Amino acid sequence: MAELLLIRHAQNDLVKSGRLEPVKLQAIYSSPLERARETAEAIADYHPNLTVIIEEGLNEVDFGSWSGQSLRRLRRRRLWQIVQRIPSRATFPGGEAIRDMQNRLINTLESIASKHATGRIVIVSHSDVIKVAVAYYAGMHLDMFQRLVISPASISTVALGQHGPMILQVNDTSHYSSRRPNEG
Repeated sequence: MAELLLIRHAQNDLVKSGRLEPVKLQAIYSSPLERARETAEAIADYHPNLTVIIEEGLNEVDFGSWSGQSLRRLRRRRLWQIVQRIPSRATFPGGEAIRDMQNRLINTLESIASKHATGRIVIVSHSDVIKVAVAYYAGMHLDMFQRLVISPASISTVALGQHGPMILQVNDTSHYSSRRPNEG
C-alpha cells in the first residue's frame, strides 16, 4: 500500500524542523511552483538519497486572469461566491475549472502511487489542491472541499491500497512548536 504524504508548502521554516528525517521515503514529488519546490528541497535535505521530482500535475489551479489580483478585489466578483459555495461549477476566466484541476490531480496521484506500490511518498503542493484530493479520497462531493482546512506545512496522509483509499490524517500540524503557523 502506498502512503501519500500530502504536504502544503511552507511559508516559513516550519518544514525545516526535520520531522520527516527519521521517516523512510520512497520519493519526493513537488508542484513546479517555487514555494512548493523550496519546501520539497527542505525535506530532501534530510534524505540525500532522494531528489525532488517536479510534477506538473501537482500544480495549483490555473487562475487565469485572476492570477496576481488581490483577494479584496476578487471577493466582489460573482464568481467568488461560486468558487466558495459550488466550486464544481467554477471556471476561472482564461484559466482552469476546479473540477478539471481535481481530475488532473487525481490522475497524477494515481500515476505516482502506481509507480510506488508500497512505502511513503511525499507530495508537496498547495492548499486547494490538497483539499480537493482529500475530498475525493474521502468520498466528498467537490462542492464541499472548501470546508476542509489545510495549514501551511501541514501533512495529510492518504493510503492507496487494493481495497480502496483510507484517509489516515488531515492537516496534521503536530510538528509545529507551540506557536501557530501564521504567528511571527
